[in-house]
Amino acid sequence: MSSGNGQQPAGGEEAAPPEQLALMREAVRKAKAPRAKPRTWRGAALAKELPVARVLVDKGVLHLDRYFDYAVPEELDAVAQPGVRVRVRFGAGGRSVREGRREGGGLIDGFLVERVAETDYTGPLAALAQVVSPEPVLSPELLGLARAVADRYAGSLADVLQLAVPPRHARAESAGTGAPPAPPPAPDPGSWRRYGRGPEFLRSLASGGAPRAVWTALPGPQWAEEIARAVQATLASGRGALVVVPAGRPASRVDAALRALMGDGRHALLTADAGQERRYREWLAVRRGAVRAVVGTRAAMFAPVHDLGLVVVWDDGDASHSDDNAPHPHVREVLELRASRDSCAFLLGSWSCTVEAAQLVESGWAAPLVADREQVRALAPLVRTVGDGDLARDEAARAARLPTLAWQVVRDGLRQGPVLVQVPRRGYVPRMACAQCRAPARCRHCAGPLSAQDAGELRCAWCGRQETDWHCPECGGFRLRARIVGARRTAEELGRAFPAVAVRTSGREQVLDTVPGTPALVVSTPGAEPVAEGGYATALLLDGWAMLGRPDLRAGEEALRRWIGASALVRPQSAGGTVVVVAEPTLRPVQALVRWDPVGHAVRELAERAELGFPPVSRMAAVSGPADAVTGFLGGARLPSDAEVLGPVPLPVTEAGRTRRPGGPPPGERWERALIRVPPGSGAALASALKTALAARTARGGGGGSGGGGGGETVRIRIDPPDIG
Repeated sequence: MSSGNGQQPAGGEEAAPPEQLALMREAVRKAKAPRAKPRTWRGAALAKELPVARVLVDKGVLHLDRYFDYAVPEELDAVAQPGVRVRVRFGAGGRSVREGRREGGGLIDGFLVERVAETDYTGPLAALAQVVSPEPVLSPELLGLARAVADRYAGSLADVLQLAVPPRHARAESAGTGAPPAPPPAPDPGSWRRYGRGPEFLRSLASGGAPRAVWTALPGPQWAEEIARAVQATLASGRGALVVVPAGRPASRVDAALRALMGDGRHALLTADAGQERRYREWLAVRRGAVRAVVGTRAAMFAPVHDLGLVVVWDDGDASHSDDNAPHPHVREVLELRASRDSCAFLLGSWSCTVEAAQLVESGWAAPLVADREQVRALAPLVRTVGDGDLARDEAARAARLPTLAWQVVRDGLRQGPVLVQVPRRGYVPRMACAQCRAPARCRHCAGPLSAQDAGELRCAWCGRQETDWHCPECGGFRLRARIVGARRTAEELGRAFPAVAVRTSGREQVLDTVPGTPALVVSTPGAEPVAEGGYATALLLDGWAMLGRPDLRAGEEALRRWIGASALVRPQSAGGTVVVVAEPTLRPVQALVRWDPVGHAVRELAERAELGFPPVSRMAAVSGPADAVTGFLGGARLPSDAEVLGPVPLPVTEAGRTRRPGGPPPGERWERALIRVPPGSGAALASALKTALAARTARGGGGGSGGGGGGETVRIRIDPPDIG
């Protein structure tokens, strides 16, 4: 340490030269001057214009679902623009004020929404801690859409933006993007001529129109090419297009169809399989306007396409279209919002038809886009049924996995090509039932379900006890049958029945995309069916009663959707294509499959639900949690006067070690669920009332939201739950 009075310092050290002392004093003087410091900016000057930034902080709790004002330091003025990612201090108390600036609190992420000249807040403001990136990722259009989705589903804006804006990747952000290609020419209608108003639909898109259609696609693989032609027609008008499919495999098919039709560089593929860097790079190309068309899975429903002209959702009945994360938006509903907000075209397509799709047509919001019955009959396979009466008279069906009719059809189909076998579940271990009366086989000790193990022994799935002397308490029978046999077990039995034929399986562990057109048995779970070259010669749909017997309002609709999805991969009847479904032929979904009439089935379901007041005719919300929490929440919520509360009723307890269903209770906990139903027109009021009540609960320290949170008992809300029992 040097002295400033010229005396010899202690220790005999020589004094620093005057020039060095002058430099040290100058450095100290400069250090004391107000200078911007990262994250605190203590003493830093503020921006001269619009010095206040309104920030949406990344706190997904409802009572903080608003904007917070922060001061903009002068050094961040140029980069702190609306839409950029920022980091701010959050949670500092009013006492943590220094030099007129609030300090302290933890650093959290957020989005800068807008810059204003003055703040409505009366106290001192904290400064923006950091601008993470100057890239404006949150446009006013995306912000408005996210707010509308949050309000519709009683969620927070921060939660919606977590779904809408992908995580940042610096290397992808630094890469440049080129100019958008010139619009392509309008496409030839191609296979759209098979539909009565198909060419007219494409012409309207190419001329800048905004038609809305519910499209029932014909069987076969042409659906991906038809979507590609609709996208090209939209691009030809100078507008953008967005296509959302339920999984990566159909996304790859639409991607390949677009490349074959228009070449590379005209569209982006947004799927989780692409990885964070590539997905963010593709997303940025869309946001910057270098790409005008997008194909992707669920999160792509928020893709920031410039001048959006068409939104497409394929197979809207697939459960993958409903997000498991709060606030659980559904692709179909979000794209309906985008079509209305942006005045763009809307196309909902599927081989089947959901009740919601039928309602869009009945309300006049969308027009039907279907082929005539002659086209349907020419392209659909022959559908045959095997009911309970047939099984009772079939000696082979009692001892084997395949009824005689199914065995014969499979044998004949293997002479022509591959045969598809659809099994309602994966794996090997089935639940057991009495072979005579089909009563579920249960444990004598705890009444848990009995399962067949690989070694052939029976064990309880709840207590694990082995059962060696079971008999049916209903009819006294001693013989058991599998209630649902898994795909691996079915593959083994088919391999023994047809020893000279290759057997392939497709399910959760390994999903096949395509299979050759050579003779083979392809055993698949619903939704994992691979596409066969040239189509399947035969399809066998096993255990239809298991799919139809689920305790769910959508059981019949879902079974028909799964059956039609598999049957659409089979060759036409004129080429020998045959489908055998093992289900009672008098049931409505089975009859709809035989006639290949998914629209008629959906219309009848819609009429019944309208009569009973069930969704989608009414709006419904599910409130679940521990019994006391649900009761207290419902007692404090100011529901609309026309709201009807159904329940609460106990939810099934999640077994330890098993995967928890979305929205279900944690393993071992006992929860209840109440359903709240309101008539058409009161859905927004219901969502607002539930959101307000949940925000008040979380502000008091109670748990709330879809992901829990808070210090009290959890209450979870889901608007329009896909599974209402």
